[in-house]
Amino acid sequence: MKAAFVSAMSKTACTVNIVTTAGPAGRSGATVSAMSSVAADGASPTLLVCMNQSSVTAQAIRENGTFCVNILKDDQSAISDRFAGRMAGTGDEKFSSTDWEMGVTGAPRLRGGLISFECRLASEQQISTHHIFIGEVVAISDEGDGMPLIYSSRAYGRPTRIEPLAVSA
Repeated sequence: MKAAFVSAMSKTACTVNIVTTAGPAGRSGATVSAMSSVAADGASPTLLVCMNQSSVTAQAIRENGTFCVNILKDDQSAISDRFAGRMAGTGDEKFSSTDWEMGVTGAPRLRGGLISFECRLASEQQISTHHIFIGEVVAISDEGDGMPLIYSSRAYGRPTRIEPLAVSA
């Protein structure tokens, strides 16, 4: 069942995100594809991210209480590879690959990314080997034009717009 599930999930498409945090537990970041909106209603919009429990970044988010979801543009796959551990550099070295600024929560925000969602940790739950973090969005930075970097079928890609088909009467 596990192999069939992993194979089936590899065929889904998702944005590629760098989730960062900083605070008493230090600065950390990781590449994450499991990110989704939860709700736009209420006092603050909410989103979720899922991270492996063994991730240094997951532990830092728990301790720091804040995180930033940085959605990458379609020409930023090298940043994803660095934060996923596929390129040299660990800890603070990963952050030297591009420009960062401190966001309102103190978590690093990527300059030149597509969109950044700065969050305060509202809730977290461990399910099997992963933590699910629910964040209250406190700030959004929209860098403007660009297309998101996506991951599907174990490869990076970019979305292609499909025009709606005309409906005949």
